[in-house]
Amino acid sequence: MIERTYIMLKPDAIKRGLMGEIISRIEKKGYKITNAKMMTLDEPILREHYAHIIDKPFFPDLLIFMTSGSVLAMIVEGENAVKGMRILMGATEFENSAAGTIRGDYAFCTPHNIIHGSDSIENAEIEINRFFK
Repeated sequence: MIERTYIMLKPDAIKRGLMGEIISRIEKKGYKITNAKMMTLDEPILREHYAHIIDKPFFPDLLIFMTSGSVLAMIVEGENAVKGMRILMGATEFENSAAGTIRGDYAFCTPHNIIHGSDSIENAEIEINRFFK
């Protein structure tokens, strides 16, 4: 089934010059990037996006990290895009990410794990609407 998902390259991916490599991996997998834009995120949108973890002790550091530079927001489409992109990205915790995945190859700590991707079709639509109003 053709799906849309929201993918965001985080500030560490941008600062380390990994945009081209990651986009290439997405496209080589067969997915199509139908919209993309560079953004600088502010605290209100991050509080909305991360509302499910706002009470976690690591949230203040995440907020600092995510406002430390630009991100690349993307809408990615393709066959089973939500699950497929989650597999391509690798586990959220870098130490559990397999070699060959984006996080497995490029992340060196969980807070700076290179990429975000929607975890369900429903959340993909919410996140697409949030970042591509």
